[in-house]
Amino acid sequence: QVQLVESGGGLVQPGGSLRLSCAASGIMFSSYAMAWYRQAPGKQRWLVASISSGGTTTYAVSVKGRFTISRDNAKNTVYLQMNNLKTEDTAVYYCKASLSSLEYWGQGTQVTVSS
Repeated sequence: QVQLVESGGGLVQPGGSLRLSCAASGIMFSSYAMAWYRQAPGKQRWLVASISSGGTTTYAVSVKGRFTISRDNAKNTVYLQMNNLKTEDTAVYYCKASLSSLEYWGQGTQVTVSS
């Protein structure tokens, strides 16, 4: 069974940092593109960052320069390093694995940025 297990969410102060992890199982991880999405209260889910199987990255404008997506194929894990966090970064963060028409989603992890 395919599973994406997220960890690292929590409460952090504005300007602080947090690293999210998403560990995948049941797929050939290195073949999949990975991505992080987020959904703030009352808003749609939007792409935050993505990384291809070859390591090419993309970022939403709002997080570019602050967030870094990376992957460790040996650990079947994708990371999202979040620095200089802002209150507007507060959201549920979801990881996604995709390959062609296949898509798998994690259950999400809450990130709250508040003083």
